[in-house]
Amino acid sequence: MTTYQIPPLVASKVSPSAHALLQKVHHFVETECVPADAVFDAQQPTNPAKRFLNTYPTIIDALKARARARGLWNLFLSQKHYPEGVPLTNLEYGLMAEIMGRSLIASEAMNCSAPDTGNMEVLAKYGSPAQKAQWLTPLLEGKIRSAFAMTERHRASADAKNINLEITRQGNEYVLNGTKWWSSGAGDPRCKVYLVMGKSEASNPNPYKQQSVVIVPAGTPGVQVRRVLSVYGYDDAPHGHCEITFNNVHVPLENMVLGPGHGFEIIQGRLGPGRIHHCMRSIGAAERALEYMIARVNDPDRKTFGKLLSEHGSILEWIAKSRIEIDAGRLLVLNAADKIDNSDAKGAVSLIAQAKIYVPSMSLAVIDRAVQAHGAAGISQDFPLARMWAHQRTLRIADGPDEVHLNQLGRAENKRSKEM
Repeated sequence: MTTYQIPPLVASKVSPSAHALLQKVHHFVETECVPADAVFDAQQPTNPAKRFLNTYPTIIDALKARARARGLWNLFLSQKHYPEGVPLTNLEYGLMAEIMGRSLIASEAMNCSAPDTGNMEVLAKYGSPAQKAQWLTPLLEGKIRSAFAMTERHRASADAKNINLEITRQGNEYVLNGTKWWSSGAGDPRCKVYLVMGKSEASNPNPYKQQSVVIVPAGTPGVQVRRVLSVYGYDDAPHGHCEITFNNVHVPLENMVLGPGHGFEIIQGRLGPGRIHHCMRSIGAAERALEYMIARVNDPDRKTFGKLLSEHGSILEWIAKSRIEIDAGRLLVLNAADKIDNSDAKGAVSLIAQAKIYVPSMSLAVIDRAVQAHGAAGISQDFPLARMWAHQRTLRIADGPDEVHLNQLGRAENKRSKEM
């Protein structure tokens, strides 16, 4: 197996220890996680009624134990910003996230999968000592999983000011009423806590100070996981993307994160690095799709009109375009990660937007070419391409749809030109 090659442009920004860790991540993903993807699928119950809130593939526990023993654990949490973190920069972790994106389960195996990563960052940055002890510690240890409940079915949640789940204070408790959906992770039986965003300060004249984030333990009376939503037919078990109702759910006042009215501050701190993580995993998925495409078009048993597929000009054009687009996307993401390292997510907002706009669409295009090169096999369960495509398509909507980031980036560029 080849060693991982760091892009030359950023090689000087990768420390010797991170370089060694990258090789370990590469070896672990290629030799253990990628082969285990099929085992993970095979261990899923075929009965839809048993795929959520009951069980999960046990192969993941074995992988987690091996990853932790090798120091491949919680790599997303930078020590620069969080005392509980590891000594890696966002750029260094970005390269590792790309490698993880090559496998369905690698991120979870190394305790680096969403939504837990974002929730751990929230608790590490904004949580009280008691909140950290109760929830952050077991999440960092991989003993539990979590969900983030923000999006609402009957609201245009791309504008977070529209989020309307009610959070009202009654004595020494907060009471939650409302419905959330696309709460990823809530279908997992290991999910023990939700971070819920809702409206607690409706009378505040500042619309950005009306929202708050509250910790709700799974199993709290009044919380009900209503159903699991599918993504182009995939249910993503045991993780799940769930519709949840909160009906007179009572939690103590100390479950409020940071304080009333700080919801926007919290989600902006949460989503910036998370978008970069998603984008780097997308780069890894695109690289793997390109490898599948190249292998397929050079298969000697699949000649058309007397030629290998790779001998047709259109196929070579697909390969060339894919190579250029993947490399361009990687540089966009690493540029944003480096900016976060040298300032913060807020200072890198335009660069994050560029990556978030470009990379999922790029990855979709590369995977689609790979699907086309495989013919009917590409849309079947015999190859991972169809599921990869479905996942990448969601990223054009998740964490803010393309249009929101395009609008934000356009305004920033317009303002910048006026100030020159």
